[in-house]
Amino acid sequence: MNMAADTQEAESPIVYVVDDDQSIRESLADLLASIGLRAATFASPKEFSQSERPDAPSCLVLDVRMPGVSGLEFQEELTRSGIRMSIIFVTAHGDVPMSVKAMKAGAVDFLTKPFREQDLVDAIQNGLARDLARRRAERVQTELRRRYASLSDGEKEVMKLAVSGLLNKQIAGQLGLSEVTIKMRRGQVMRKMRADSFADLVRFYHRIDGSEEDVIELK
Repeated sequence: MNMAADTQEAESPIVYVVDDDQSIRESLADLLASIGLRAATFASPKEFSQSERPDAPSCLVLDVRMPGVSGLEFQEELTRSGIRMSIIFVTAHGDVPMSVKAMKAGAVDFLTKPFREQDLVDAIQNGLARDLARRRAERVQTELRRRYASLSDGEKEVMKLAVSGLLNKQIAGQLGLSEVTIKMRRGQVMRKMRADSFADLVRFYHRIDGSEEDVIELK
């Protein structure tokens, strides 16, 4: 699995637009089409939630004030549901506290109508880039965990002690095994984890346990 070269998604990016104003939905769909982006428009958060969404990089352009559930409330719903999306808020009635709340909750941008089309396009491109990076990071995490799961319990133990800085002789003494056995297990760990160097192995281990979030490219 060459993840370093995995730069293409199975599906092209898509921008979701949720706004109760039909004219806004149509104008944004036309704008997105003019720059070569797919758009899917919805009149309400409920309509969006009930839709089938492709597995593709995406972002959500979300109106703040709508009948029923507001944009900010819907942002909270998505977070509670574990749905991670890049959100760009648009509103004709925004204020500073509202924008601060949205940004603290992870919004990419908060634009007040009328806004410049270029500002929205820039925010969308930023949102799509963020989502693409998130998706790639999740694939890396999944692959590293798959490799780690292929290790035996003994190999996992050796890996844990090795990345903590212990030498083979020290690991052997701690586990009551021969140094030759430790060397063999360590070699198996390097092979199964597909680590080109010990530094790679350390980074992989800390990425698996969640203590690091470095950008990692896997072979």
